[in-house]
Amino acid sequence: MLGISQLSVRVSDVERAVRFYNGVLGLPLLFSQSNMALVDCQGIRLLLGIPEKPEFDHPGSTIYFKVADIEEAYRTLETAKVELAGKPHKVAEFNGYAVWMAFFYDPDRNLHALTSEVPVN
Repeated sequence: MLGISQLSVRVSDVERAVRFYNGVLGLPLLFSQSNMALVDCQGIRLLLGIPEKPEFDHPGSTIYFKVADIEEAYRTLETAKVELAGKPHKVAEFNGYAVWMAFFYDPDRNLHALTSEVPVN
């Protein structure tokens, strides 16, 4: 195995998903058509797609987006009126870092998170 090349996120409206993932989260748009789009997340493609069959239409996995400043990223989402599921909070401390997270929903109610690793003094 060489690593992850692409993840898929189930969406109901591709244009709305592109406005969110590209416009709000700032992920570069690679490709878009009526039933799917691809955005770039630091070399990993996120496929934003309308499910092809009913058995594929279910909530997806949580994606943890790494950010340098979790408070600033949280404020950006707040300003963009993104539905937030809690404020940034420390979830763990190991290897000299504190791991902080803040959860949020995309327009299709897929739960995702901001995450940041802050050096512990």
